[in-house]
Amino acid sequence: MNKSQKLVLIKWVHTLIWLFFNGVIFYLYYAAITNTINKWVWIGIALVLLEGLVLLIFKNVCPVTLAARKYSDATNDNFDIYLPNWLARYNKLIYTTLFVIVLLIIGYRVMSW
Repeated sequence: MNKSQKLVLIKWVHTLIWLFFNGVIFYLYYAAITNTINKWVWIGIALVLLEGLVLLIFKNVCPVTLAARKYSDATNDNFDIYLPNWLARYNKLIYTTLFVIVLLIIGYRVMSW
C-alpha cells in the first residue's frame, strides 16, 4: 500500500468509528426521551466516556488523526475523515454538547424513579 491508499483506509476507519459513536449518542437520546434506561444506556455512556478519556490522554487529538498525520501534510480539519470540513472542525464541541444534554435528561429520568 502506498501513502495515499493508507490515508484512504484510515479515513474510512475514522469515519466508521465516528458513525458508530453517532449511533451511540442518538440511541442515548432515544432511550432518554422514551424513558427506556437499560444496560445499553449505561454501556453507551461508558463508551462515550472512554472515548473522552482517550482524547484527554492524547491531549484532545484523536489517535486516528495522529496515525493519519503520518500520511498527509494537509492542514484542513477533515484530512483524516470523510466529513465536511466545518463538521470536522466543530465535531468535539457539537457532540460534547449533545452528550451533556443527554446526560442531563437521563439524570432527570433516573432521579424521577
